[in-house]
Amino acid sequence: MPRALSTNEISDFRERLCDAAATLFAARGREGFSLRELAAELGVSAMTPYRYFKDKDDILAAVRARAFNRFAELLEAAYETKSDPVSRANAVGQAYLRFAFAEPASYRLMFDLAQPDEAHYPELVRATERARATMTRHVPALVARGIFAGDPELIGHVFWSAIHGAVVLKLAGKLTDECDFDRIIAETFRALSAGFAPR
Repeated sequence: MPRALSTNEISDFRERLCDAAATLFAARGREGFSLRELAAELGVSAMTPYRYFKDKDDILAAVRARAFNRFAELLEAAYETKSDPVSRANAVGQAYLRFAFAEPASYRLMFDLAQPDEAHYPELVRATERARATMTRHVPALVARGIFAGDPELIGHVFWSAIHGAVVLKLAGKLTDECDFDRIIAETFRALSAGFAPR
């Protein structure tokens, strides 16, 4: 019979398991490996992962929640470094890009490897909502200051969609020297800022 584990031991092993799983998910996708292979990577018995998680989807949800929380922490910290709306928007945007390019595997797991039953994983739902809020938190102040006009939530999501599209193209190696990432982002921000400016 397995011995009882302390809270710290459980937490530490869950972290190790999620680290190993994140690598496998990024390399092979959701169906590309078994929990037996994951256990072998960790040097534990085939049944050990089941002491901590129900199944592979449970692990994937935990891995994605961790990534969303790291992402949100970075954006929240960037938000707090500035006080005026424009500087805050720029700081949050730069933090978004730093995360995407520093942790491309995590970024892909967050946004490209969706789970059809995400609502069944409360930790993932909370982390996703936290990240979503950080991406649009600075926009109401831009509207209040008269820099943008319109629905702040919609404006935030339009900018998010544009940034995400450019990031994915860069990560996929689909951009050219003539239309490189920096030029595309600069022009995207210019066009959207002009489009959302008060008439």
